[in-house]
Amino acid sequence: MSTDKALSNRYDFVLIFDVKDGNPNGDPDAGNMPRLDAESGHGLVTDVSLKRKVRNFVGLVKEQDAREPVDGEKRFEIYVREKAILNHQNQRAYSALNLAVAIEEQAEVATENEATDVKKKKPVKEKRKGSADEVGQARKWMCQNFFDVRTFGAVMSTGVNCGQVRGPVQLTFARSVEPIVALEHSITRMAVATEAEAEKQQGDNRTMGRKHTVPYGVYVAHGFVSSFLAKQTGFGDDDLELVFQALAQMFEHDRSAARGEMSTRGLYVFKHDSELGNAPAHALFDRLKVEPKSAGDVARSFDAYSVVFDGLNLAVGQSIQPTPGVTLTRRC
Repeated sequence: MSTDKALSNRYDFVLIFDVKDGNPNGDPDAGNMPRLDAESGHGLVTDVSLKRKVRNFVGLVKEQDAREPVDGEKRFEIYVREKAILNHQNQRAYSALNLAVAIEEQAEVATENEATDVKKKKPVKEKRKGSADEVGQARKWMCQNFFDVRTFGAVMSTGVNCGQVRGPVQLTFARSVEPIVALEHSITRMAVATEAEAEKQQGDNRTMGRKHTVPYGVYVAHGFVSSFLAKQTGFGDDDLELVFQALAQMFEHDRSAARGEMSTRGLYVFKHDSELGNAPAHALFDRLKVEPKSAGDVARSFDAYSVVFDGLNLAVGQSIQPTPGVTLTRRC
């Protein structure tokens, strides 16, 4: 079993990152243009996008741990991953625990009046949900083995029922500090995909495409960690440290031509002395200001912005106590 120490504190955190000449999070409903707030023009990056990067980072650094179980637990597998079939993931819990699988089955039955007419036979769904104890055991197994389940939570009640989990770590959308400009570029590929295209172009073999970028933008997201929910999922101190490591380094291992240059510029963590917390999260967040140094100037680098808490520019690793019972530490 895991030796992770259980959380006994509430945490709130602020993640600051930037993008240069890239698309931080395309919107498939808008031709993959950078997401934005239509009223204000501020750029947006969804919480789903940020969690994907955390999952990918954990998958990289914990790949060996996921392959080799320790005391029967893999601990760092990723539940929501590329090409995964979630019901197959759920099935593994029932197989490992030797439980009867609770699934929906199809059965054809006929009433007395339909007995002589096979054409009137109708499919009927027979659903056996499984006992609460079975679902509880399966849910616990999923939390023990899948990092993202015990961290972010998951709905695992489709088909093979492993219940639902509320994750102790939650993220908001990231929003840009200033309105963004979404640029569209024409790009060329000196090749075609098929012979038919080559014949149509008479040997020119050129393919045109479009690419969307943000020239520069600084984004801010807020996060929350509940020790009460952490106890329910088995999320411990070591898991939390891994989340903070992922948030600080995830962009370094997520490079692509589409995303340009993206970097974490700051991770500010508020640790409360109690589980309930010693100050409202919004009151702490409002005191951390990310602002342009010169209003009206066109920013093209992070040097154009200042990040201060109550007027103080914190160094990496520095800690202060902004409110009784709360410690603020700049992690990166």
